[in-house]
Amino acid sequence: MKDIILTSKRQKCELWYLLGAFVVANLLNVGAIIAYESPVTELFTSIFYVLCFTAFLYAVSVVVRLLWAGTKQLFKKKKTNN
Repeated sequence: MKDIILTSKRQKCELWYLLGAFVVANLLNVGAIIAYESPVTELFTSIFYVLCFTAFLYAVSVVVRLLWAGTKQLFKKKKTNN
């Protein structure tokens, strides 16, 4: 079985994706607090939901990036076969 090595560059890139998902989730939470005129304490009490939504956004981004890489690889192989 082949070992998978994650370089430090790849780890940093993934952490940036995770941070981006966290920022988006927090911004959506703040938007909901403003829209529904909730107290500001909701920002802290709903952190668990923000973390769950962050994990969901990150998982969606992983699936999209894997599909994108697979599609690029598929078309790359077709071009070299011609």
